[in-house]
Amino acid sequence: MALCLVLVLEGLMLFAAPRHWQSIVRQALALSPRTLRVFGAVAVIAGLAVLQLMR
Repeated sequence: MALCLVLVLEGLMLFAAPRHWQSIVRQALALSPRTLRVFGAVAVIAGLAVLQLMR
């Protein structure tokens, strides 16, 4: 169910603002792999924290 929600949100972003999405991707390509990894880790931790709070 959660994966479906992620797909809907991502699809809405692409549908509503494709140029903005492209800009974000270009900016992400300029970041180092270490920085992207840190952002990913923060996102995972934040998601797990929100899930824990919702329980």
